[in-house]
Amino acid sequence: MATDLAPPLAEAAPKKKRDGSGGVRVRAALTRYRWLYVMLVPGLVYFALFRYLPLYGLTIAFQDFVPFLGYSGSPWVGLKHFEALFAGPDFARLLFNTLFLALLTAVFVFPAPIILALLLNELRVSVYRRFVQSLIYIPHFLSWTIVFSLTYLLFAVDFGVIASWIHALSGGGPRVDYMAQPEWFRPLVILQLLWKTSGWGTIIYLAALAGVDTQLYEAARMDGAGRFRQFWHVTLPAIRPTIVVMAILTSGNLLDQSFEQIWLLTNSLNRSTAEVFDTFVYYVGIAGGGYSYATAVGLFKGIAGVILIFGANWLAKRMGQRGLF
Repeated sequence: MATDLAPPLAEAAPKKKRDGSGGVRVRAALTRYRWLYVMLVPGLVYFALFRYLPLYGLTIAFQDFVPFLGYSGSPWVGLKHFEALFAGPDFARLLFNTLFLALLTAVFVFPAPIILALLLNELRVSVYRRFVQSLIYIPHFLSWTIVFSLTYLLFAVDFGVIASWIHALSGGGPRVDYMAQPEWFRPLVILQLLWKTSGWGTIIYLAALAGVDTQLYEAARMDGAGRFRQFWHVTLPAIRPTIVVMAILTSGNLLDQSFEQIWLLTNSLNRSTAEVFDTFVYYVGIAGGGYSYATAVGLFKGIAGVILIFGANWLAKRMGQRGLF
């Protein structure tokens, strides 16, 4: 009886013949979207020539590189330069300066575009909103040399506008050279980053806010939610995935400070606070000729950045958010 009630064995599904339809579909897609693939070629060539091909030069981090001997003729020394980096007297100072500046950037600079985008999103007069957007975008197009010049005009000890105001408000006394004081280096860097990058960074968040369904706000108002409740329960959840993705991408650049900005603000009086891995690589590698040692420093920074990206992505998933990959 049991055998009669047992379901019949499913018939084996017939095997599909490989008629090459996949290749036909690929050729059809290439033909249909051929101009898109043609437009993709310059980008691929750029990354191949200027991003991936130079990675071969990382081999000199494991050599005592001599330019006249080349990559193949220079002697291999293994991890000698990495051991010199970690055991050297500069590593702890460079790591502290870089991480502390990265922490300040994450705390003050990263949230600034989000806050600006949320404030702009609350403006109801479109003409005024576009005017403010255009106004805060302008600093992005200025070079760091111009930004440094403006900073010097504002904080110079002799004729700086802001320095003179602070001196007058403090009741006189000796003037403070803000450009040369080590304790003022980091605040100046953060102020420059806020002024130059915050406006441009709002583009991504404004695009995310534009995709929020307006019916959600209408439903929230019908339920009696005020502006703050709408912001907390509708706006923030809508842009949270964008914030998480940007945070993951930013984490990979925590050790990668803007070289030009730091180099322009650095002088002999504030070098103890100002010197980070990027400027150290320049002084040791380009100015000092220590190509192998400088490459080892750069490779360490790059590996640390990759680890930070994977760590931030793992942490985002652990917190219930959608990661980058």
